[in-house]
Amino acid sequence: MVNQTFEQFSDEMWVIAVQVATVWTEPQSARDIDETGISNPTDIDEWINQLSYEDSLALCNEDRVQTQALYGEPVQITAVKEEWAHVVIPSQPSHKDERGYPGWIPFRQLKKVSKNEWLTEHMAAVKQDKAWLESDAGTKVMKLSYMTMLPVKSMDNVRTKVITPHGILVLPTEALHIFPSDNGIAKGNGDDIVKAVEPFQTLDYFWGGMSSFGYDCSGLAYTAYKANGYQIARDAGDQANAGVPVKYNQLQAGDLLFFAYEEGKGRLHHVGIYYGHGKMLHSPQTGKGIEIITLAGTKYEKELCAARRYWKESN
Repeated sequence: MVNQTFEQFSDEMWVIAVQVATVWTEPQSARDIDETGISNPTDIDEWINQLSYEDSLALCNEDRVQTQALYGEPVQITAVKEEWAHVVIPSQPSHKDERGYPGWIPFRQLKKVSKNEWLTEHMAAVKQDKAWLESDAGTKVMKLSYMTMLPVKSMDNVRTKVITPHGILVLPTEALHIFPSDNGIAKGNGDDIVKAVEPFQTLDYFWGGMSSFGYDCSGLAYTAYKANGYQIARDAGDQANAGVPVKYNQLQAGDLLFFAYEEGKGRLHHVGIYYGHGKMLHSPQTGKGIEIITLAGTKYEKELCAARRYWKESN
């Protein structure tokens, strides 16, 4: 899967050069209050913490943010307008563009790297909530999100040297899942998908969020599957249009549940992960945190409109 993504690039490629790059609808979508989210380096903790409820809600209601991409994630630049680059993200499938999810990123948050140097035998995925990228001397460089993926240069039981947009840097081996670049992450089953994001309970919802600094509903589903070797679409609408349909009386943990307004007959607006025993794990909305709820007796029980399965029983 990794190699298939990189085949879309020439000898050089562009990658994300900040801990999390937010992908904006238009260059003018970012506000003054978003400066720490569009700078290089970013401070995603500070940015999210300083946003009021109204500021965060406006990211959605005013159609400002599309998605996010993690440090080292490859993108294709399709246009440049002053200090902004229009990109597509091949690792985030979308009906909006067959090449990958589209949107605008500050050009300063991108870095050109050598494709040959980037292609290594193994990749490292951050498997903890966050992990500090450090210099060889142990100086903290950048706090990385869960499921940030970087090529492995060398490793031992304590430290793993990874190739980054800023050169060779170090991550703690205990914080990583190391996997072969040509095979990708081994595919997990439904229980594994639930377990991947279960630790993020209480993490605040963030519109467009694709990192462990804050997920939106479909970002959480996408990440749960990414952590188990599956690439699914980035948005809930696209997620609902693929996969294997599942009858509600045959739901298993890890299945995706979809919800629509007008008691399931209107516009689709939400996705959650079936937890088992009539429960759902989901990232609800701005102002609330990731939670596990019982569906019975809630608005979600009435709004349920589809269920899809993307996972297969592991061998």
